[in-house]
Amino acid sequence: MDLRKGFHEPAEKPRKFYKAVTVAEVDGGWQVRLDSRNLRTPKAQLMILPTRAIAELVAEEWEAQTDVIEMATMHATRLANTAIETIGGSREGVADQIADYAGSDLVCYVAEAPPTLVSRQQAAWEPVLARAEAEEGLVFERCTGIVHREQPGETLTKVREIALSLDDFALAGLAFGVPLFGSAVLAIGLLRGWMTGEAAYDLSRIDEAFQEETWGVDEEAAERTARLRIEARMLDRWFRALAA
Repeated sequence: MDLRKGFHEPAEKPRKFYKAVTVAEVDGGWQVRLDSRNLRTPKAQLMILPTRAIAELVAEEWEAQTDVIEMATMHATRLANTAIETIGGSREGVADQIADYAGSDLVCYVAEAPPTLVSRQQAAWEPVLARAEAEEGLVFERCTGIVHREQPGETLTKVREIALSLDDFALAGLAFGVPLFGSAVLAIGLLRGWMTGEAAYDLSRIDEAFQEETWGVDEEAAERTARLRIEARMLDRWFRALAA
């Protein structure tokens, strides 16, 4: 489940229909209210959020809307919707997909050349891999080039166990982060607080940054980078808000 794909803006964006956004404590958690209306998911389930900080993160997105509601910019709201509507009924499948990413994790594949890029990747990724081994017991095979190398079955099992140990809201965040970074290791590192979201995103695009230095920056690629960086920052806030 790639939570960053499959979202489509409605053909006609809904107009903003509320004036005040508030957060209130309720049985089982926290709610966001739009005027007197309790915020609901697209399937009309009440959006009960686990911490006040998460509710405030969602509320902030609704407060930021102007004349029309731009759901494509409301990443925390979409994550909350997914955690409530989808994750609980598909936890095993989500964990399997996260483990699949770990089986060909970006940070295990160092470029063959040029030497400058190789050294940058090794210097950036090796400390993260070492920490994943020391703190999570995740032992990864390193390789060069793009030829696939099998990862230890025990490692993939442990990645799956990490995913299943999370509640639905944290698991939704992890499932969002893995395709964002192309790396289960970086997503787990962000979850654990080893790095910021922006740092994780920078680690995921060392090759792209090197190519930009060499050949220049394409305008469309720059827009994509800026958009994904915003998502990475939001995911960082999501994980910290869950722990608040």
